[in-house]
Amino acid sequence: MPIDRDEVLHIARLARVGLSEEDVHRFQEQLSQILDYFQVLQELDTSEVPPTSHVLPLQNVMRDDEPGASLPSQEVLANAPQREGDFFKVRAVFEE
Repeated sequence: MPIDRDEVLHIARLARVGLSEEDVHRFQEQLSQILDYFQVLQELDTSEVPPTSHVLPLQNVMRDDEPGASLPSQEVLANAPQREGDFFKVRAVFEE
């Protein structure tokens, strides 16, 4: 399905992209090829293919284990470079 020069310029204007004459010619060929591929896909019989929302199977990204007991605060803070009481002491990020 050939695409003409005016259609390429229209698409470029919608995308707010400036094109040289060489670009217009190159994109005219490339967009025509893309539409030809879609035409081939339109000819495929997909009546037996079930509709899907994703092309790949989804997997649960949540952990399946239960949360365990936390470490004691003294053990957590043992390697802290600086601490203040039971907290990590860090450099101030915001100015007062």
